[in-house]
Amino acid sequence: MNVSDWIPDIAKLEAHDDEEWLRVEREYAGRLYHYVARRVVDREARHDVVQETLLGAVRGIKSFDPTYTFEQYLFGICHNRTIDFLRRRRADTLQTEGEDDEPAPIERLAAETETPSRVVRAQEFSENARRLLALLLREWVQETWSEGEFVRLMVIEALFFGGWRNKDTWQRFGLNDETSVAGIKFRALVRIRELAQERPEATELFLALSRLTQAGEATFDFDVGQVWRASRASCPARVWLARALAGTLQAGPKSFVDFHLDEMRCEFCRANLEDLRTRTSDELEALHERARESTLRFLRSRGAN
Repeated sequence: MNVSDWIPDIAKLEAHDDEEWLRVEREYAGRLYHYVARRVVDREARHDVVQETLLGAVRGIKSFDPTYTFEQYLFGICHNRTIDFLRRRRADTLQTEGEDDEPAPIERLAAETETPSRVVRAQEFSENARRLLALLLREWVQETWSEGEFVRLMVIEALFFGGWRNKDTWQRFGLNDETSVAGIKFRALVRIRELAQERPEATELFLALSRLTQAGEATFDFDVGQVWRASRASCPARVWLARALAGTLQAGPKSFVDFHLDEMRCEFCRANLEDLRTRTSDELEALHERARESTLRFLRSRGAN
């Protein structure tokens, strides 16, 4: 079983290094395939979408945003290519409601009545805030995981990733009442604000989080849930999914991984898990061969220019 959390060398990818891109294909094609397979019935069409995804990654690598992981970069392209295919086929619905909506950015902080120059500055702030918040959310998740606070982590994921109501959340986790959920959420936001305070470049984000924690949810300057979902802040590393598949997770991590897969139904992690189950299938071997050929053909055409 391949449980690699290998991270490619972005500089080599930007230089169109054959070996680095071929390893990308080996490591990620199966995960992408299982993501597409949840929406696209036709086998050849699935192969087409994965092939287009990998070629799109090669073409767009110079715009890679290091705020996110390379896997997120690939899955973002794959999402778009899948939606394009479904639209071409005039699909009436997607398997998951709202799947054709792109992750929304953080709402800009400027009011509609502000001048054009103020609006531009607000949009720039919004993008910076989104990037910083994505980093801070992942930092909070890692900190909470390392502390073994898996119920707290599941509560926050239910609220931000799943969009659950406080009422549903406290009942699911056996808490005292809705106030308990609100308290967990408030303390999480306070801690994220503290993490922002430690970063000199996060002054504006810190102020926004301060207003949010002081005045309540009605004054949200941005949707934390949107950033959580777009950044996949709580997705466990591939090695944890492999341990879940092998049945070797301890109780705390297992409770969270099961919740993430079965109740949050994270499509990216479910695709990863399915890839771990089927790494040696004949269908994936055919996909790898086809993807390798198209990737090499494109890379060599670039080298000839």
